[in-house]
Amino acid sequence: MIRSHRVRANGLVHHVIEWNPHEDGRRSNVPTIVLLHGFMDAARSWDLVVPHLLQGGLRVIAPDLRGFGDTERVPQGGYYHFSDYVADVAGIVDELCGDATFHLVGHSMGGTVATLYAGARPERVSRLALLEGLGVSDNPPSAAPLRMRRWLEDLEQHRLRGGGRGPRTMEHALAALKVNHPTIPEEILETRLPHLIDRAPDGSLFWRFDPLHRTMAPTPFRADAHVEFAARITCPVLIVGGGPRGYHLPDEEARIARFPHVMRAEIEDAGHMMHWTRPLQVAEALLGFL
Repeated sequence: MIRSHRVRANGLVHHVIEWNPHEDGRRSNVPTIVLLHGFMDAARSWDLVVPHLLQGGLRVIAPDLRGFGDTERVPQGGYYHFSDYVADVAGIVDELCGDATFHLVGHSMGGTVATLYAGARPERVSRLALLEGLGVSDNPPSAAPLRMRRWLEDLEQHRLRGGGRGPRTMEHALAALKVNHPTIPEEILETRLPHLIDRAPDGSLFWRFDPLHRTMAPTPFRADAHVEFAARITCPVLIVGGGPRGYHLPDEEARIARFPHVMRAEIEDAGHMMHWTRPLQVAEALLGFL
């Protein structure tokens, strides 16, 4: 059974997809797993992994994070900060899970959000899995003024462009995806396009994300702060890598070492977008861990 929810959390209306193994939608005694997508992705692109999780008896919840998919964009003058994503997730799970604990999975940017949430509220998360979701490269304090300057310049360009334009045709959209994901076969990218692009009433195409996401965030990522959240997580943690073609940080091992209870899995030929390229293996890793 699949349902779409509209959940108001942290001031925005969020689109959340729920898949339930019970046809009648029963939730009692059904463990819940929450899937957080990565940057420029959307909840629907978990669709290749979800059927296997349902077979494992899990209730699956996947939100479109703010400014992505069918979730509202921030109002004029607003922006997208990690603290906002964490507050969004807190509101969504409170609404759809009540006081019950749940399993939490984050891919890429979603893994950063998941770590921040689980470190701030460790009592809520029973298991945490990070699919190449250990954050981005560390930024020294000296990067802060440079990033702020670049952010201001990007905001001005965003204003002048009026938010930017979408691709002219589906072929152009596919070509853009191939540039961003050159190692993923075209036939896989074609199946992802319907989740990432939509058509306006006038027939024009647009990406299903706020163009404001194309601007550089003003706040530097600080690994020394991020690992303090990791150290506060009390549940078992699974770290899943995508093999040599995945996204690996130079200080990856040091970050992983700060999680108190860690298991590791590697899907050698998956690459960073492992839930697109090797969904069965991702599901198997998650089910084995849970």
